[in-house]
Amino acid sequence: MLYGLSPTETVAQPTEVLLHELLVHKVELEMQVEELQRVHREMEEARDRYWDLYDFAPVGYITISRECLISEINLAGAAMLGVDRNKLVNRRFSKFLSPLDSDRWHRLFTNIMEHTQIEKQEIVLEMIRDDASTFIAHLDCQRGEIVGAPPMLRLALIDIGQIKRAEAEMQDSRITRKS
Repeated sequence: MLYGLSPTETVAQPTEVLLHELLVHKVELEMQVEELQRVHREMEEARDRYWDLYDFAPVGYITISRECLISEINLAGAAMLGVDRNKLVNRRFSKFLSPLDSDRWHRLFTNIMEHTQIEKQEIVLEMIRDDASTFIAHLDCQRGEIVGAPPMLRLALIDIGQIKRAEAEMQDSRITRKS
């Protein structure tokens, strides 16, 4: 016997120490799992808040692929185009452009997609809704990139038809007053 311990005590002690270490490790892992779950919930809540802001913004937000297909669109953008959002994904954005503005759009789109250093670009276009009615839109366009994915175009779509009508009415009233 070593130091007054029986052979069974020397064998049991390392087993008890190992069991204790395993239990401590288990508790640490459970605490890590709880922390990861908490962070995951917070991230989901943040994502949901962001999605609500995106979806319910008064401006249309559209993401367009390199092939000029709509890959994402919020509710305001879908309403402006007069189509259910789910039916717009993978539709060609240029389908909603007036033929008179098609060339200007394609030049801007190509320029942004081919040049990485270009800052935000703006353009005013006549757009055609799904029901064939038209509206004047101001588009703020910016190239977007995600690591490992092809570049895309992000744009904000604003119906400026009411502004244009108000400007025309003001101009008409000025002309009338001068006469």
